Amino acid sequence: MNDILHFLGSYWWLAFPLAGIGAGAFRRFEHLSAERHKRRLEVIKAKGELRSVRMDAGQDPQPITRPSPLPDQLTKIFATHDAITARWLEYELDVARLIAFPTMSDGRQDLTAAFLRAKKVADSLRPASADAKVTPDAVSEYRGAVTDYEVAFDLAERDARRVRDSQFSATERKRLATAQQLLAVALDQSATPAERQVAYRRVRDEVDGLLSISDEAVDLLEQKVALQLEPGRTAAGERGPASAEPRP
Repeated sequence: MNDILHFLGSYWWLAFPLAGIGAGAFRRFEHLSAERHKRRLEVIKAKGELRSVRMDAGQDPQPITRPSPLPDQLTKIFATHDAITARWLEYELDVARLIAFPTMSDGRQDLTAAFLRAKKVADSLRPASADAKVTPDAVSEYRGAVTDYEVAFDLAERDARRVRDSQFSATERKRLATAQQLLAVALDQSATPAERQVAYRRVRDEVDGLLSISDEAVDLLEQKVALQLEPGRTAAGERGPASAEPRP
């Protein structure tokens, strides 16, 4: 006991720095405790907000009084869909374009086949009208299909304009070039009816087996040729349709 009292009497001055160290440690402990408490409160608050959002998502607290935006959305998507189809029909129904860009009618080409598949999907997902009862998910799926349709068409068109007739043999390219020249004669008002009729028939012969031309495109071409002929007369001067040959 005397030794302890002697030590304390000799080193009494250590009480001040030790007290400072103890006070500093206490303050740090208080600070860390406050930080932990603050973070805990933040976590509790975040959990509460998340719980509130989840509860709201499962309820319908307020009826929707404003008009649904779906009809307007569908109208815009319809316009895009129709515009792409119109661009496609410019090739599908125009023999001159098909001769110039033959891969646009060739479903064996990868990009053309992809475009035709995308068109089929978009057409199948199209609602009957802008006022049709459809869900937002259905509208979103249709919008995505139309976007795919547009992209696929752009790719197929750019490729068709790039390659033109390069995928055909030299003989086939010569036939397509001849068909282009003959088509110009068939639609030339300065040519005689006989020249136009013969040219039209030779166009059909030159592209036969090379291009897939729709019946609608043939009908339109025949109508254009018929307009260049004398009304109601064929090249031979007999009454009848503009083309006396049946379509293959």
